[in-house]
Amino acid sequence: MPRDFEGDLNLVFLAFQREQQLMVNTWLPTADLLEGIHPGLKYYELPTISRMNPVARWFINTGMRSGISDPKSRRKTITLYLDKGVFREALGMPVEDTIYILLVNKKGEVIWREEGPCNVDKAKCLSDFIKSFFKD
Repeated sequence: MPRDFEGDLNLVFLAFQREQQLMVNTWLPTADLLEGIHPGLKYYELPTISRMNPVARWFINTGMRSGISDPKSRRKTITLYLDKGVFREALGMPVEDTIYILLVNKKGEVIWREEGPCNVDKAKCLSDFIKSFFKD
């Protein structure tokens, strides 16, 4: 990752705490709509968790699978187990108390970013950016 993403353009939702799924959910209708309009766009949810031993990871993964009943959502969810501080620093994400939304191209470059829950202005900005990307 990120070069393993399937799209020409990939919309990535990074959450650091379980309750942040509610913020991610505010973006999903927009992501579904944009993915339907632009076949080269794919989106992914990346819950980001600190490194842990294999047994703890199995427990978390099993709980997440049972908590995500929709097969499409399950395919779009990739749990990251890593050093969150190093990861956030590398991507310029100063805090874990919000979600980050990244648009990543095929080269793995972040070409657009936002944070927090979706609203009309953020959705329009994202839509306009994606539209201009696919027009070129």
